[in-house]
Amino acid sequence: MSSSPTQHRPPTAELLPRYEAVRQFTQTLCDPLEIEDYVIQSMPDASPVRWHLAHTTWFFETFVLKPFASAYQPANAAFEYLFNSYYNGIGEQFPRAKRGLLTRPTVAEVFEYRRHVDRDIETLLLEAAPDIAEEIASLVELGLHHEQQHQELMLTDLKHLLAQNPLYPAYHPSCDNAQPSRPAELTWHATSGGIYSIGHAGNGFAYDNESPRHDTLLHDFDLANRLTTNGEYLAFVEAGGYRRPELWLSLGWNAVQTEPWTAPLYWLKRDNAWFEFTLAGLQPLELAAPVTHISYFEADAFARWQGKRLPLEAEWEVASAALPLRGNFVESGQFHPAPAEDSEGLEQMLGDAWEWTASPYTPYPGYKPVEGAIGEYNGKFMCNQHVLRGGSCATSASHIRRTYRNFFPPEARWQFTGIRLAK
Repeated sequence: MSSSPTQHRPPTAELLPRYEAVRQFTQTLCDPLEIEDYVIQSMPDASPVRWHLAHTTWFFETFVLKPFASAYQPANAAFEYLFNSYYNGIGEQFPRAKRGLLTRPTVAEVFEYRRHVDRDIETLLLEAAPDIAEEIASLVELGLHHEQQHQELMLTDLKHLLAQNPLYPAYHPSCDNAQPSRPAELTWHATSGGIYSIGHAGNGFAYDNESPRHDTLLHDFDLANRLTTNGEYLAFVEAGGYRRPELWLSLGWNAVQTEPWTAPLYWLKRDNAWFEFTLAGLQPLELAAPVTHISYFEADAFARWQGKRLPLEAEWEVASAALPLRGNFVESGQFHPAPAEDSEGLEQMLGDAWEWTASPYTPYPGYKPVEGAIGEYNGKFMCNQHVLRGGSCATSASHIRRTYRNFFPPEARWQFTGIRLAK
């Protein structure tokens, strides 16, 4: 009896449905956009949507097709330079701050570039030779998580772009579904000190910066049961928190003075009423919802004002260990943090807003980046950054893990970043 064709499919073929789903979701996020929305860069830290579409495609072309698909023909040799983000091992990059100055390739050409690469990736996944299938699968899985990171960046970069417009246009009016509500009571969740193991345990995908798993000593600590709300942070603003240097780290106070900061990014006061720009446009500030789009400096100053502190990343990971991987992620279609529900346990640990920790982004004991250009993905940024945990309303549910270590400079505010207090 002859074998069916499916019995000869390489293991990489199992990745094809996920590849197609992730790539399609990127384009689904573009459905509400007008052509003008794709091409503008609102600040050096953000990128045009068109660039995100092309760079994620460049990643698969560069790290999968060029090394493993012998018959592959690049769509355009210049794309290697135009859409390389920071991989020095690959070659020179077009200046990041000038990405919004490019009018070519057109948006239509970038979508054709995606189709060009997708066709060859799908062929490779279906026909990969056994001796290279495992390596291909590992790189494609990395590329898919990389694309999910850029899906989140597309939304946050687009939000920053739309916020520059005095018309305050909405990305998607259907995400305007928040109803005023009463904030959940703030309580404390206690964890006993001891020696705990943290880091990736080796099951399933993880980035290299989540390993190796190792022991760490923690003292007794308490975590707030939910994220800090807009109402609680508004009290800090109205109490003069941005005018009190004793609450701020030195670099944070410098930022307050030079920017200048007087409230979270996207907050606006009109006729003595507070509003917040959201992906649904300008909305009245929802006091029960989590405060978001704040820097590490602001989170730290608020914690000091409260007589509390920010959690260590190890404390966050240990406290979250028994929680299910569910929350307000991008799939909910809210595109904004939602008020917490009253509960006896920890809420909002996953989704809603990335939570600043007091931990600098440094390597775990025994960390070794992978060899080659792909090793530049995480390791070379382990300086002058702080770790955030938990994901946000712009993060994919299939992308997050309890061991996930996000990182940003302490002055960054354009991501969905928030506060969970510790003591």
